[in-house]
Amino acid sequence: MRWSRFYLFTTREVPKDAEVVSHQLMVRTGMIRKTAAGIYSYLPLGWRSLSKLMAIVRRELGVAGSVELTMPAIQPSELWKESGRWAEYGKELLRMDDRHGRDFCFGPTHEEVVTDIVRKDITSYRQLPVNLYQIQVKFRDEIRPRFGLMRGREFLMKDAYSFHAGEDSLEDAYEAMGAAYERIFEACGLDFIRVEADSGAIGGSASHEFMVVADTGESLVLRCEGCGYGANQEKAETKGLEAPERRSEAADATVVPTPGKTTVEDVAQFLGVEPQRVVKTILYRTETGPVAALVRGDREVNSVKLKNLLGVQDLELAEQDLVEQVSGAPVGYAGPIGLDGVRLIADRSVEGVTAFVCGANQPDAHWVGASLARDVHLDRFEDILLVGGGDPCPSCGKPLTISHGIEVGHIFKLGTKYSEPMGCSFLDDQGESHPMTMGCYGLGIGRTVAAAIEQNHDEKGVVWPLPLAPFEALVVPLNMNDANVVGTADSIYQALLEKGVDALLDDRKERPGVKFNDADLIGVPIRVVVGSKSLANDQVELSLRRDGEKKLVPIAKVAEAVLDEIVGESPRPKS
Repeated sequence: MRWSRFYLFTTREVPKDAEVVSHQLMVRTGMIRKTAAGIYSYLPLGWRSLSKLMAIVRRELGVAGSVELTMPAIQPSELWKESGRWAEYGKELLRMDDRHGRDFCFGPTHEEVVTDIVRKDITSYRQLPVNLYQIQVKFRDEIRPRFGLMRGREFLMKDAYSFHAGEDSLEDAYEAMGAAYERIFEACGLDFIRVEADSGAIGGSASHEFMVVADTGESLVLRCEGCGYGANQEKAETKGLEAPERRSEAADATVVPTPGKTTVEDVAQFLGVEPQRVVKTILYRTETGPVAALVRGDREVNSVKLKNLLGVQDLELAEQDLVEQVSGAPVGYAGPIGLDGVRLIADRSVEGVTAFVCGANQPDAHWVGASLARDVHLDRFEDILLVGGGDPCPSCGKPLTISHGIEVGHIFKLGTKYSEPMGCSFLDDQGESHPMTMGCYGLGIGRTVAAAIEQNHDEKGVVWPLPLAPFEALVVPLNMNDANVVGTADSIYQALLEKGVDALLDDRKERPGVKFNDADLIGVPIRVVVGSKSLANDQVELSLRRDGEKKLVPIAKVAEAVLDEIVGESPRPKS
């Protein structure tokens, strides 16, 4: 491709709304353009990278036994009402009605549509399993879209769905798809990890996320270097925290004044106790009424664990009015003693705490010497702890490490969550009807490309891993007024194309500095520079974007040298 004929316009200006590197560079390189909040056009340079990822995805899903189809983006409400999600999904679901007043939505995912397809075609266990996928535009009406393609409203996604006669067959497909994901991200040259995850709005019995490791990632990932355990922070568990030193219980708890002390740190310092001996009472609002969660003062509640435990759709921190209504005290002074009409869930971290401090449910006061067994009427102890770095691994007990990650893929064991309410069933060998067991498997196309930039960039621009680079090689003639330079650059360009190299020729009449800056910005992995000085010796300059090291290569051997560099730059499968 010749730059002069390609639709490629770079910019030096950083977009004001671009908070992360990938968003900044995708706009500056001319990969995407914003159309509305969270909605982007994929321009030719960006589409080339997306297309290369989609080719890798199609190749590996074929190996895993998944078959491609395309489903409509606009979905009728009737299907969503059958599954029960029309009322459950929330404001992220973009709803609309047609000219006849019939309700539709712009699909954020396609469980309902694919289940409707399969239930019309599959009737017998002999026809199972089946595995179908598509690469298609989705829409989720995020309340605050940001980070470019990382958290947009409209996005490109690969979603696959498998249907089975039982759990064993689902397990086989789940592992095959997980292995396919690993091969995809390895083929892209990305540093990634697979971790246990919460199933969220999709539902199901189990799920795993695939995270690209990057400092700008929104997700926090806990990993064990000892046994390989990994989970995102929403799902992570720990073997158990070391209990504070046990102290003998006083005969009775005592209320003491703590004027203006609303934080754990202030209360602990004022009373001369360790923060872990303070028990926090966190009040939440749910659609079934207020809930109080108890956790050790030096730790936090995992709201996702708590929400799943309670089985509620909405879980939000109680606002000041509700806190005062429930506890009779301002925020910072709520406590579990005498807290009536509220479900009390305590994290296991407080089970061994003795003679603790907690809010007194009155302004400027706390209980001292409190006892859970004596003073508090708990519903139960549960794991609602937000696990952090240094906590013991739930499998081997070694300290967990914490890092940032970008979720690029998520696979789920759905079970019969959709097939049962939607009547997607099959007949077994005895003629008995059963709901099909399902799995689903999502991979963000735009997000993966953006994550690759987050992981591969420097102060000059993108440093593409070769498989996702929009072009493999860039030929740069320095003087477009020198016929020898132009002719040699063109012949090298043609030779690369004949060898199957995906090459871009910068034939613009721009100064060398402009060309070099743009070359660094768009990050093509291999660069061939044609200048008058090197041509005098029948040589050109070859360099790699990743390390910038330059070497002179005879003109006759340029194509072979570029092919050698492509082989050297290609990612190797993990051992």
